[in-house]
Amino acid sequence: MKVGILGSGDVAKALTSGFVKHGHQVILGTRDTGKLKDFVAQHKGAQASSFAEAAKFGEVVVLAVKGTAAADALKAAGAANLANKPVIDATNPIADAAPTNGVLKFFTSHDQSLMELLQSAFPNVRFVKAFNSVGNAAMVNPQFPGGKPTMFICGNDDKAKATVRGILDQLGWETADMGKAEAARAIEPLCMLWCIPGFLRNDWFHAFKLLQSS
Repeated sequence: MKVGILGSGDVAKALTSGFVKHGHQVILGTRDTGKLKDFVAQHKGAQASSFAEAAKFGEVVVLAVKGTAAADALKAAGAANLANKPVIDATNPIADAAPTNGVLKFFTSHDQSLMELLQSAFPNVRFVKAFNSVGNAAMVNPQFPGGKPTMFICGNDDKAKATVRGILDQLGWETADMGKAEAARAIEPLCMLWCIPGFLRNDWFHAFKLLQSS
């Protein structure tokens, strides 16, 4: 699979490593390809280019930037390059403010998620929320004593979610589909919950698990 990743930070790098590990080709979109020179040299199957080139290249695209930069990254990628493609939205609406007693602040309300705002602004993009509720160290084939962790996803397009479910299975996750884009109002705040042990106890390696009766 050809994967375009919008971003060049730790999340983008972790997912790039995972994709190339499983045989996919990746182009990382960034405003400064020079800062990724050493990284792509160490990852066969990965290269760095512009946001637009990454979006055009990808059969699947991953949005892996700060929430405050998400809309600008998508604009730089180009709506036409993203149209009708599954776009994995790994962003969270984290405000530029310090946490309070370990709890992050969001710039969205409980009644509207960042993914909904992005979906409204880019109606032809098939957004799927995923990878926002775990740290980059555990994104690829995580190993926990309790077995596979659960990745909560949502989105309006069932085919796009099926594609993302396949990716998650390959990267060592079980998937819980929470429905349409509105479910991102509940999934995005999982980032807050996930971060609390990190801020309070420096525990940054954990994940969520959904237990079901059948």
